[in-house]
Amino acid sequence: MTSRQERNRTIIEEFRRNDGRVGGNFEGRPVLLLGTTGARTGQRRVNPVMYLADGGRWVIFATKGGGPKHPDWYHNLVANPVVTIEVGTETIEARAEVVAGGERDRLYAKQAGAYPQFAEYERRTTRIIPVIALSKLED
Repeated sequence: MTSRQERNRTIIEEFRRNDGRVGGNFEGRPVLLLGTTGARTGQRRVNPVMYLADGGRWVIFATKGGGPKHPDWYHNLVANPVVTIEVGTETIEARAEVVAGGERDRLYAKQAGAYPQFAEYERRTTRIIPVIALSKLED
């Protein structure tokens, strides 16, 4: 298991043990657990990600710390846009939609304004960091 996988596993366990709250780098920040289906494997994957509340949506950012490639979970949700999210103690089935143009820029700027590391991630990479809106599926 890679150190990133191990770190994520620890965060996921802490999140579930503490009603959606975690410490470390995520302490006091809005975090959700994103459950995707692997694009190639079909296996379920869970990743902790920071989010921005936007009306009735949860907006997430495929930063990968400003790395040159999109995170694996991004490719998974593009291939399989029905996802689960865990927010606090609630598990929600949602649809992921990649946001483009001015709306993408507005949401990213809002996140970067609240959390300056997001502006740093943009400076570190030449790719446009995808912004994804998660909307609850209707019952």
